[in-house]
Amino acid sequence: MAAFDEMGDGTNIRAPYAGVAQALASAGRDALEAKRREAEVLFRRIGVTFAVYTEGGDPERLIPFDVVPRILSRQEWERLRAGLEQRTRALNAFLGDIYGPRRILAEGLVPADLVLKNEGYRAIMEGFTPPGGVYTVISGTDLVRTGPDEFFVLEDNCRVPSGVSYMIENREAMLRLLPQLCAAHRIAPVSQYPEELLETLKSLAPPACTGEPTIAVLTPGPFNSAYYEHSFLADEMGVELVEGADLFVRDDTVFMRTTAGPRRVDVIYRRVDDEFLDPEVFRPDSMLGVPGLMRAYKAGRVTLANAPGAGVADDKAVYPFVPAMIRFYLGEEPILQNVPTYDCGRPEDRDHVLANLDKLVVKLARGSGGYGMLVGPHATPEQRATFAERIRANPDDYIAQPTLALSTVPTLSDTGLAPRHVDLRPFILFGQEVRIVPGGLTRVALREGSLVVNSSQGGGTKDTWVLEEDPPPMTQSMTGDGMTQSMGGMTQSFGKPEGSL
Repeated sequence: MAAFDEMGDGTNIRAPYAGVAQALASAGRDALEAKRREAEVLFRRIGVTFAVYTEGGDPERLIPFDVVPRILSRQEWERLRAGLEQRTRALNAFLGDIYGPRRILAEGLVPADLVLKNEGYRAIMEGFTPPGGVYTVISGTDLVRTGPDEFFVLEDNCRVPSGVSYMIENREAMLRLLPQLCAAHRIAPVSQYPEELLETLKSLAPPACTGEPTIAVLTPGPFNSAYYEHSFLADEMGVELVEGADLFVRDDTVFMRTTAGPRRVDVIYRRVDDEFLDPEVFRPDSMLGVPGLMRAYKAGRVTLANAPGAGVADDKAVYPFVPAMIRFYLGEEPILQNVPTYDCGRPEDRDHVLANLDKLVVKLARGSGGYGMLVGPHATPEQRATFAERIRANPDDYIAQPTLALSTVPTLSDTGLAPRHVDLRPFILFGQEVRIVPGGLTRVALREGSLVVNSSQGGGTKDTWVLEEDPPPMTQSMTGDGMTQSMGGMTQSFGKPEGSL
């Protein structure tokens, strides 16, 4: 099945892309390539990197940035925004329930063993309610598109979602590289995200905080793959970036070591995984966390964002039950749909998956970053056979989904503009209210035909525009002779093979 191209159908340009299409048509490949090189120099100069430690060589990589923006209309975005808020509220209610009365488990709507035996479940959270009742303060929901009005949730990220710094830097790059094009469109801003993050964190200060909350970003350190983002957000918010050794707990209160002496910390935006957070409770060999941190948390003297144990909500095996959560907790029908999902731990699902490996995408139920994944239609018979043995050996570790025809957006390739598959990760902030910056991080699979968009797997990023209003309609169709001549030799449709615009 042919993928839906978000710019046009091969004959006409979709309204949100009218101005960009005209600019691309008049620019030509050489000009676009020059802008791409400028972007690389810019990102290298300001240090926008992503660390990959599994492939040898220099681990600090630039995430490839594509200068053709991904564009959503205001109407499209408003539907996504409503669906994202609905989903976030339901997931948060689910976490409050499973660590409290467990009503959804008692009703049998979610299997108890799937939750209580989940590796992300934290028994220490039982009976404890975080400040404001918010577990998922910062979340990122991955969306894919398959048609003009067809958006699906691919997965939820309720632990420590990454990528928001690249969303902001991508916009800054576009404003520097293509100021006239940006000025010609009414694009909803994203630069306010750090300010909104700060306000959200302040709104969840613990009851013991009586003045202006002191906030810190807790990082595992410079060898973490997302360290650039940790330092970026701390700097943008005007708060301290700390490692575990910079903090200590005394009298169930968290303090930060400073040159002026200990300073109390009220809210910690932690980018350290649960198991490394507190060696008194989780891994005793952890050097990344803070001994006694969970004592201070449960005593109500510090807020952790996100709450430990929130990972149960984004487990891929729990994902199929989110629509039921929305109905159960909110009494509403889901605005955004799930991708149909097969749980290999269920015999009937496993049999279906093993019989259809050439048609499905198989994922580790608790994996991330695109690792441990099989894209069946693009795999060799040997690769499918190997995966079949893995599924039979450890069925509970795998889920499978149909191979969707992810939408494409024109992207600069070695041979010119060509369609490349994209997804979208909007970022949701949940404090006293839900805040969602318009757009998000668009990730793009740079290899022809690839569906893997993860930065750790060679994917790139695009700036995501949400338009306050559509630009004026184009006066020519994509197949008009005048448009073809202005493209500098590139072919005239967007949904075509490699090398076409």
